[in-house]
Amino acid sequence: MNFNSPPNSPVQSMQEWFDEAHELRPTPNPLATTLSTVSADGIPSSRMVLLKGFNEHGAVFYTNYESEKANDMKENDAVSLLFHWDDLQRQVRIQGRAEKISAEESDTYFASRAKLSQAGAWASAQSQPLKNRAVLMAKVTALTAKWIGRNIPRPEHWGGFRVSLDTVELWQGHDGRLHDRIRYTCTDGSWDWVRLQP
Repeated sequence: MNFNSPPNSPVQSMQEWFDEAHELRPTPNPLATTLSTVSADGIPSSRMVLLKGFNEHGAVFYTNYESEKANDMKENDAVSLLFHWDDLQRQVRIQGRAEKISAEESDTYFASRAKLSQAGAWASAQSQPLKNRAVLMAKVTALTAKWIGRNIPRPEHWGGFRVSLDTVELWQGHDGRLHDRIRYTCTDGSWDWVRLQP
């Protein structure tokens, strides 16, 4: 990306950065992103999720719809995502609105997951107290046996969210903390950008 003459939209530059970060593997997963939400009580919370889809409409990740993060997003759909690749001295910040993707999209992705991950989605009441790991693994074993030789259907309480690209900041680190920063803002499908001081 040319920070002296940025493109009109950040989408292509973001995809190029994702691709370049992916080429660095086996460094930490380049699709790992920090998702930050705010609860109904105004308490912020951050955790790592994995990017599973990206285009001009937003960034997609999957989770349990009854988890703490999902409950936060039901109350307040304003969220942020942060990607950081230390080896490239780059980060991407996204601010947007989270909404559930279609059941069909979630079905397609769920069908591509490993059987153990599929069974785990059924077995885990995510974010709820657990007496011990043996209880969870017993559920997984029973569910795996139940669907042996058959496709495991997606549970209704599990699926994807898409975070809209309302604001996107591309950050390139430099010596002396003289970083390059471009912030894009999308309004009614039209992008504007501003260069920020480091």
